[in-house]
Amino acid sequence: MRLRFTKMHGLGNDFVVIDGVHQHVALVPPQVRAIADRHFGIGCDQLLVVEPPTQAGVDFRYRIFNSDGGEVEQCGNGARCFVRFVHDKGLTGKREIRVETRSGIIAPRLEADGQVTVDMGVPVLEPARVPFVSDSDAVVQPLELGDGVRVAITAVSMGNPHAVQVVADVDTAPVAQQGPLIERHPRFPARVNAGFMQVLDPQRIRLRVFERGAGETLACGTGACAAVVAGILRELLVSPVRVATRGGELEIAWAGPGTPVLMTGPAVTVFDGEIELD
Repeated sequence: MRLRFTKMHGLGNDFVVIDGVHQHVALVPPQVRAIADRHFGIGCDQLLVVEPPTQAGVDFRYRIFNSDGGEVEQCGNGARCFVRFVHDKGLTGKREIRVETRSGIIAPRLEADGQVTVDMGVPVLEPARVPFVSDSDAVVQPLELGDGVRVAITAVSMGNPHAVQVVADVDTAPVAQQGPLIERHPRFPARVNAGFMQVLDPQRIRLRVFERGAGETLACGTGACAAVVAGILRELLVSPVRVATRGGELEIAWAGPGTPVLMTGPAVTVFDGEIELD
Protein backbone atom coordinates (compact mmCIF):
# COMPACT_ATOMS: atom_id res chain seq x y z
CA MET A 1 0.00 0.00 0.00
CA ARG A 2 1.44 3.36 -1.07
CA LEU A 3 0.23 6.46 0.78
CA ARG A 4 0.83 10.15 0.16
CA PHE A 5 1.50 12.14 3.33
CA THR A 6 2.51 15.56 4.62
CA LYS A 7 4.91 16.09 7.52
CA MET A 8 3.82 18.99 9.75
CA HIS A 9 4.45 20.36 13.22
CA GLY A 10 2.88 22.64 15.79
CA LEU A 11 5.64 24.06 18.00
CA GLY A 12 7.78 20.97 17.38
CA ASN A 13 4.98 18.53 18.22
CA ASP A 14 5.24 16.72 14.88
CA PHE A 15 2.72 14.86 12.77
CA VAL A 16 2.32 12.76 9.68
CA VAL A 17 -0.94 13.92 8.07
CA ILE A 18 -2.70 11.63 5.58
CA ASP A 19 -5.52 12.58 3.22
CA GLY A 20 -8.17 9.91 3.68
CA VAL A 21 -10.62 11.78 1.44
CA HIS A 22 -8.83 11.11 -1.86
CA GLN A 23 -7.07 7.86 -0.96
CA HIS A 24 -8.10 4.75 0.93
CA VAL A 25 -6.56 4.63 4.40
CA ALA A 26 -7.00 1.58 6.63
CA LEU A 27 -4.04 1.45 8.99
CA VAL A 28 -3.41 -1.13 11.71
CA PRO A 29 -1.28 -0.38 14.82
CA PRO A 30 1.95 -1.99 13.48
CA GLN A 31 1.74 0.23 10.38
CA VAL A 32 1.22 3.34 12.52
CA ARG A 33 4.24 2.40 14.62
CA ALA A 34 6.31 1.86 11.44
CA ILE A 35 5.37 5.30 10.08
CA ALA A 36 6.10 6.97 13.44
CA ASP A 37 9.51 5.30 13.86
CA ARG A 38 12.17 8.02 13.68
CA HIS A 39 14.89 5.66 12.41
CA PHE A 40 13.09 3.34 9.98
CA GLY A 41 9.96 5.36 9.15
CA ILE A 42 8.98 9.00 8.67
CA GLY A 43 8.99 9.86 12.36
CA CYS A 44 6.25 11.65 14.31
CA ASP A 45 4.61 12.06 17.70
CA GLN A 46 1.16 11.42 16.21
CA LEU A 47 -0.37 10.37 12.90
CA LEU A 48 -3.44 12.32 11.73
CA VAL A 49 -5.98 11.08 9.20
CA VAL A 50 -8.38 13.44 7.38
CA GLU A 51 -11.63 11.66 6.49
CA PRO A 52 -15.07 12.63 5.13
CA PRO A 53 -17.61 13.42 7.86
CA THR A 54 -19.93 10.76 9.19
CA GLN A 55 -22.58 13.19 10.42
CA ALA A 56 -24.44 16.24 9.13
CA GLY A 57 -23.28 19.78 9.88
CA VAL A 58 -19.54 19.09 9.94
CA ASP A 59 -16.84 19.34 7.27
CA PHE A 60 -14.43 16.52 8.12
CA ARG A 61 -13.69 13.66 10.47
CA TYR A 62 -10.35 13.81 12.32
CA ARG A 63 -8.62 10.64 13.58
CA ILE A 64 -5.50 10.69 15.78
CA PHE A 65 -3.04 7.87 16.40
CA ASN A 66 -0.19 8.06 18.90
CA SER A 67 3.25 6.77 17.97
CA ASP A 68 2.52 3.55 19.90
CA GLY A 69 -0.27 2.78 17.41
CA GLY A 70 -3.19 3.53 19.72
CA GLU A 71 -6.05 5.79 18.59
CA VAL A 72 -6.85 8.71 20.91
CA GLU A 73 -9.60 11.25 21.28
CA GLN A 74 -8.03 14.67 20.80
CA CYS A 75 -4.85 16.58 19.93
CA GLY A 76 -4.69 20.37 20.06
CA ASN A 77 -1.51 20.95 18.06
CA GLY A 78 -2.78 18.41 15.57
CA ALA A 79 -6.06 20.30 15.22
CA ARG A 80 -4.15 23.40 14.11
CA CYS A 81 -2.17 21.37 11.59
CA PHE A 82 -5.41 19.77 10.43
CA VAL A 83 -7.03 23.06 9.39
CA ARG A 84 -3.79 24.25 7.75
CA PHE A 85 -3.60 20.96 5.81
CA VAL A 86 -7.17 20.90 4.48
CA HIS A 87 -6.90 24.56 3.47
CA ASP A 88 -3.49 24.24 1.76
CA LYS A 89 -4.49 21.03 -0.05
CA GLY A 90 -7.67 22.58 -1.43
CA LEU A 91 -9.98 20.25 0.49
CA THR A 92 -11.96 23.29 1.64
CA GLY A 93 -12.14 26.99 0.93
CA LYS A 94 -13.48 27.78 4.39
CA ARG A 95 -11.23 29.55 6.88
CA GLU A 96 -13.27 28.10 9.76
CA ILE A 97 -14.39 24.47 9.72
CA ARG A 98 -16.26 22.07 11.96
CA VAL A 99 -14.49 18.78 12.58
CA GLU A 100 -15.73 15.63 14.30
CA THR A 101 -13.36 13.81 16.66
CA ARG A 102 -13.77 10.86 19.00
CA SER A 103 -14.42 13.35 21.81
CA GLY A 104 -16.86 15.64 19.96
CA ILE A 105 -16.91 18.57 17.54
CA ILE A 106 -14.09 21.13 17.38
CA ALA A 107 -14.01 24.36 15.35
CA PRO A 108 -10.55 25.40 14.14
CA ARG A 109 -10.12 28.72 12.27
CA LEU A 110 -7.26 29.84 10.01
CA GLU A 111 -6.44 33.45 10.89
CA ALA A 112 -5.31 36.11 8.40
CA ASP A 113 -1.78 36.07 9.86
CA GLY A 114 -1.43 32.29 9.36
CA GLN A 115 -1.99 31.44 13.00
CA VAL A 116 -4.76 28.98 13.83
CA THR A 117 -7.36 29.38 16.57
CA VAL A 118 -9.19 26.29 17.79
CA ASP A 119 -12.34 26.21 19.89
CA MET A 120 -11.34 23.19 21.99
CA GLY A 121 -14.72 22.88 23.69
CA VAL A 122 -15.72 23.06 27.34
CA PRO A 123 -13.26 21.37 29.70
CA VAL A 124 -14.55 18.41 31.69
CA LEU A 125 -13.89 18.69 35.41
CA GLU A 126 -16.07 15.94 36.93
CA PRO A 127 -13.67 13.14 37.99
CA ALA A 128 -15.80 10.29 36.63
CA ARG A 129 -15.88 11.87 33.16
CA VAL A 130 -12.13 12.66 32.95
CA PRO A 131 -11.94 9.69 33.87
CA PHE A 132 -10.28 9.90 37.30
CA VAL A 133 -11.12 7.67 40.25
CA SER A 134 -11.93 9.94 43.18
CA ASP A 135 -14.62 10.40 45.81
CA SER A 136 -13.98 14.15 45.81
CA ASP A 137 -14.50 16.92 43.27
CA ALA A 138 -11.79 19.12 44.83
CA VAL A 139 -9.73 21.13 42.33
CA VAL A 140 -6.45 19.92 43.84
CA GLN A 141 -6.10 16.26 44.78
CA PRO A 142 -3.23 14.13 46.07
CA LEU A 143 -1.79 11.35 43.91
CA GLU A 144 0.45 8.68 45.44
CA LEU A 145 3.29 7.59 43.13
CA GLY A 146 4.92 5.06 45.46
CA ASP A 147 8.05 5.09 47.67
CA GLY A 148 6.50 7.88 49.73
CA VAL A 149 6.18 10.27 46.76
CA ARG A 150 2.95 12.25 46.65
CA VAL A 151 2.08 14.96 44.14
CA ALA A 152 -0.84 17.40 44.03
CA ILE A 153 -2.68 17.30 40.70
CA THR A 154 -5.71 18.82 39.01
CA ALA A 155 -7.56 16.38 36.73
CA VAL A 156 -9.02 17.93 33.56
CA SER A 157 -10.26 16.47 30.30
CA MET A 158 -9.89 18.47 27.10
CA GLY A 159 -11.35 15.58 25.13
CA ASN A 160 -8.41 13.59 26.50
CA PRO A 161 -7.38 13.25 30.17
CA HIS A 162 -4.74 15.41 31.84
CA ALA A 163 -3.19 15.50 35.32
CA VAL A 164 -1.61 18.92 35.91
CA GLN A 165 0.78 19.70 38.74
CA VAL A 166 2.54 22.94 39.65
CA VAL A 167 6.35 22.82 39.86
CA ALA A 168 8.93 25.39 40.87
CA ASP A 169 11.02 24.99 37.70
CA VAL A 170 10.10 22.94 34.63
CA ASP A 171 13.78 22.55 33.73
CA THR A 172 14.42 20.47 36.84
CA ALA A 173 10.96 18.89 37.13
CA PRO A 174 11.04 15.05 37.30
CA VAL A 175 9.19 14.62 34.00
CA ALA A 176 11.05 11.49 32.90
CA GLN A 177 10.65 9.83 36.32
CA GLN A 178 7.09 10.82 37.26
CA GLY A 179 5.60 11.04 33.77
CA PRO A 180 5.32 7.26 33.17
CA LEU A 181 4.05 6.67 36.73
CA ILE A 182 1.30 9.26 36.35
CA GLU A 183 0.42 8.16 32.80
CA ARG A 184 -0.38 4.61 33.93
CA HIS A 185 -1.61 5.38 37.45
CA PRO A 186 -4.54 3.08 38.36
CA ARG A 187 -6.68 6.09 39.31
CA PHE A 188 -6.67 7.05 35.60
CA PRO A 189 -8.34 4.01 33.95
CA ALA A 190 -7.85 5.40 30.40
CA ARG A 191 -4.27 6.49 31.22
CA VAL A 192 -3.47 10.22 31.32
CA ASN A 193 -1.22 12.99 30.03
CA ALA A 194 1.02 14.33 32.81
CA GLY A 195 1.53 18.11 32.82
CA PHE A 196 4.25 19.99 34.73
CA MET A 197 3.44 23.72 34.98
CA GLN A 198 5.65 26.55 36.21
CA VAL A 199 3.79 29.83 36.88
CA LEU A 200 5.84 32.88 35.89
CA ASP A 201 3.10 35.45 36.50
CA PRO A 202 -0.73 35.42 36.28
CA GLN A 203 -0.63 35.48 32.47
CA ARG A 204 2.51 33.46 31.66
CA ILE A 205 3.47 29.87 32.34
CA ARG A 206 6.09 27.36 31.22
CA LEU A 207 4.92 23.82 30.53
CA ARG A 208 6.23 20.32 29.87
CA VAL A 209 3.92 17.39 29.13
CA PHE A 210 4.55 13.66 29.20
CA GLU A 211 1.95 12.50 26.70
CA ARG A 212 -0.01 9.29 26.95
CA GLY A 213 1.33 6.85 24.36
CA ALA A 214 4.03 9.21 23.06
CA GLY A 215 6.26 10.27 25.97
CA GLU A 216 7.42 13.85 26.43
CA THR A 217 6.79 16.02 23.37
CA LEU A 218 8.06 19.51 22.54
CA ALA A 219 4.53 20.88 22.89
CA CYS A 220 1.04 19.63 23.73
CA GLY A 221 -1.96 21.75 22.75
CA THR A 222 -4.56 20.02 24.91
CA GLY A 223 -1.97 19.97 27.70
CA ALA A 224 -1.61 23.76 27.43
CA CYS A 225 -5.39 24.14 27.60
CA ALA A 226 -5.63 21.83 30.62
CA ALA A 227 -2.78 23.63 32.41
CA VAL A 228 -4.43 27.03 31.97
CA VAL A 229 -7.78 25.66 33.15
CA ALA A 230 -6.09 24.14 36.20
CA GLY A 231 -4.20 27.37 36.92
CA ILE A 232 -7.33 29.52 36.68
CA LEU A 233 -9.30 27.13 38.91
CA ARG A 234 -6.46 27.28 41.44
CA GLU A 235 -6.56 31.12 41.25
CA LEU A 236 -2.97 31.25 40.02
CA LEU A 237 -3.75 32.51 36.50
CA VAL A 238 -5.92 35.06 34.70
CA SER A 239 -7.04 34.63 31.06
CA PRO A 240 -5.58 34.97 28.47
CA VAL A 241 -2.37 33.09 29.26
CA ARG A 242 0.82 32.72 27.23
CA VAL A 243 2.09 29.14 27.46
CA ALA A 244 5.78 28.62 26.73
CA THR A 245 6.62 25.07 25.70
CA ARG A 246 9.97 23.72 24.58
CA GLY A 247 8.80 24.13 20.99
CA GLY A 248 7.35 27.66 21.23
CA GLU A 249 4.38 29.63 22.56
CA LEU A 250 0.61 29.25 22.53
CA GLU A 251 -2.07 31.65 23.73
CA ILE A 252 -4.91 30.09 25.72
CA ALA A 253 -8.11 31.92 26.69
CA TRP A 254 -10.80 30.61 29.05
CA ALA A 255 -13.64 32.57 30.62
CA GLY A 256 -14.38 29.96 33.28
CA PRO A 257 -16.49 26.85 33.96
CA GLY A 258 -19.12 26.09 31.34
CA THR A 259 -17.30 28.02 28.58
CA PRO A 260 -14.99 26.72 25.82
CA VAL A 261 -11.21 27.02 25.78
CA LEU A 262 -9.69 28.91 22.82
CA MET A 263 -6.18 28.02 21.70
CA THR A 264 -4.14 30.08 19.20
CA GLY A 265 -0.78 29.09 17.73
CA PRO A 266 1.14 28.18 14.57
CA ALA A 267 0.94 25.20 12.21
CA VAL A 268 3.85 24.52 9.86
CA THR A 269 4.23 22.26 6.82
CA VAL A 270 7.67 20.61 6.57
CA PHE A 271 7.47 18.42 3.44
CA ASP A 272 5.29 16.12 1.32
CA GLY A 273 6.13 12.55 0.39
CA GLU A 274 4.98 9.00 -0.24
CA ILE A 275 5.59 5.84 1.77
CA GLU A 276 5.18 2.18 0.86
CA LEU A 277 3.68 0.04 3.63
CA ASP A 278 3.51 -3.72 3.92
